[in-house]
Amino acid sequence: MSDSLNWLPDVLKAAGLKVAECPGWKTLGKGKMGSIEGVLCHHTATTTLKGNMPSLHTLIHGRTGKNPLSGPLAQLGLGRDGTFYIIAAGICNHAGPGNWKGITAGNSHFIGIEAENTGDERTESWSEVQMDAYRRGVAAILRHLGKGAEFCAGHKEYRLPKGIKNDPNFDMVGFRAAVEDILQGRAPSPILIPKSEPGAMQRGTLRRGTANDPTLVRQLQGKLGVEPDGFFGPKTEAAVRAFQAGRGLVADGIVGPKTWAILDSEPG
Repeated sequence: MSDSLNWLPDVLKAAGLKVAECPGWKTLGKGKMGSIEGVLCHHTATTTLKGNMPSLHTLIHGRTGKNPLSGPLAQLGLGRDGTFYIIAAGICNHAGPGNWKGITAGNSHFIGIEAENTGDERTESWSEVQMDAYRRGVAAILRHLGKGAEFCAGHKEYRLPKGIKNDPNFDMVGFRAAVEDILQGRAPSPILIPKSEPGAMQRGTLRRGTANDPTLVRQLQGKLGVEPDGFFGPKTEAAVRAFQAGRGLVADGIVGPKTWAILDSEPG
């Protein structure tokens, strides 16, 4: 059983970040992690611009083909909208041979984050929403570990021989400086998603992967035209994202006060 990273969702949520827990993540991994020394940053090098986290299946199950690698391939996935997908609590195949701060067993000592991006500046730039989440997520993890920003490395910095990897394709020195600003309280605080609506309604915020009020979920599903089973699963999340995208909201799949207000204004 791989249970050494069960604190990840709470730490990320406490930092005001969007979190989606993948089914079975607490028992997924290739054995229990050793001492957690830091974070290793990656990009997925996906070939598609469609979807928020199209690489999620591969990150969970591994890749096949010319260069097969069994999954899971990272503990965390970071979607284009800034959602952290919790993939595994145990060891993952993300690091390979390398060295950072004298740590050479990256798979068992670094938390791997795979951020959804083609890795090609000609096809996809990094949005501020995703980069802000990346920085804040890394800072939240390092704060929990009692580590400084220097214990965050890019895969391209860790991996040996040098030059074999190019991920992530942004400046890691600047990234670490921004993470350090967050750790030192020099960056502005994020705007947290309220747990419930203000005023009389007081409907709770709904999201996939948490304990939701089934009656409230059925109310939501009725508004979205989804089978009202009271379970906030992938179909309901997809319907929420589609609704939000069509109304100019951030398509994060989370039903907070802004989404409730738009849902209430819809006819029918």
